Amino acid sequence: MADYSNTELGKETQYKDQYDPTLLWPIARAEAREQLSSESLGPLPAFLGADIWTAFEISWLNSDGLPQVAIAEFIFPCTSPNIIESKSFKLYLNSFNQTKFASTQAVSEVMRADLAAVSGADIDIIFYELAEYNGFKPIAEPEGHCLDQQAVAIDSYSPDASYLRVNDSRRTDETLYSHLLRTNCPVTDQPDWASVYISYQGSAIDREGLLKYLVSYRQHQDFHEQCVEKIFSDIMQRCKPEHLDVYARYMRRGGLDINPYRSTRYRLPGAHRQVRQ
Repeated sequence: MADYSNTELGKETQYKDQYDPTLLWPIARAEAREQLSSESLGPLPAFLGADIWTAFEISWLNSDGLPQVAIAEFIFPCTSPNIIESKSFKLYLNSFNQTKFASTQAVSEVMRADLAAVSGADIDIIFYELAEYNGFKPIAEPEGHCLDQQAVAIDSYSPDASYLRVNDSRRTDETLYSHLLRTNCPVTDQPDWASVYISYQGSAIDREGLLKYLVSYRQHQDFHEQCVEKIFSDIMQRCKPEHLDVYARYMRRGGLDINPYRSTRYRLPGAHRQVRQ
């Protein structure tokens, strides 16, 4: 496993309330992808996608010193050289709390420039007023089949791709999802809870095996983005669908949720959020 001892995770926190872009900490994607490639059946399958973060605790002061609040969505392309370490992102956002800005647009422009510089790629930011957020991001589930009510015996809690298989050559186009995905922070071992949505076209994936596979992540330690890339790669290599989307909506921690999306054909997922979000 990669060494993340130089990040802010697990360390005593010094909170700053004046704008400070040096708080942001990059983590290179390449090391984790090289490790995943060495553990896989062959070269990693190509994918497109993004990491979609939602920040629920954004605040700053307007020119008169009156606090402003908003919800914001940050979209990082999966092609960026770096991810942003989540605790550093929270500390960075907190540093806006007592800093004056002329407008929401000014805040957005500063954040976009800082995050692009650290991640190594252009990003998109969408700010929402609190009253409008539910209209843009309603709580809903996509059309599909939930895997969680199957009567299955579980005895493996470390990722086991051997559970993944197709039932037959019958071609299907469906969405399967589970609310039982749990992974763990690779530094603090704190649990990270998620719902994961798998949409594909191709030979029908065995639903019992897919559920066992997803549950097998329960004691796995890795960052959200890397877990989703492993799920995507394992399904592509074992089940060989014609098209595949894997979208995990993780529960928030410290006012931030992270929602990685990987796909054989890039199209941003639907505008919904899971009920636990």
